[in-house]
Amino acid sequence: MGAQNGKDLLIKVDLTGDGQFETVAGLRATRISFNAESVDVTSLESQGGWRELLAGAGVKSAGISGSGVFKDSNTDERARQIFFDGETPDFQVIIPDFGIVEGAFQITSIEYAGSHNGEATYEMAMASAGALTFTAV
Repeated sequence: MGAQNGKDLLIKVDLTGDGQFETVAGLRATRISFNAESVDVTSLESQGGWRELLAGAGVKSAGISGSGVFKDSNTDERARQIFFDGETPDFQVIIPDFGIVEGAFQITSIEYAGSHNGEATYEMAMASAGALTFTAV
């Protein structure tokens, strides 16, 4: 994968629950991270005293975060609704020249900020809430 424009890393939310995804408006920076817990099965018989991990075990998770400018569009309104209602709708993350990650996420935080001589900004973070799918491009 060669160099890509950061603006092409998109976070999209299913606005109505019918698979219609729309880019979360106003984002300037986005990030997705994948994590997997390890399960240590090291014992006295472990070769050379090296740690052993149990393949395929542990909890997998993903986190999405983004920050941008407040635009008061449909997606801003939907994000607030998702947070306050505790919903876990489907999101898509478009990773340029790599693929699409899709699945349920919970918005775990939304922060709004602004200064008297600048624009209103927001930051939000989401945690995976179920199995994710990956579709390569």
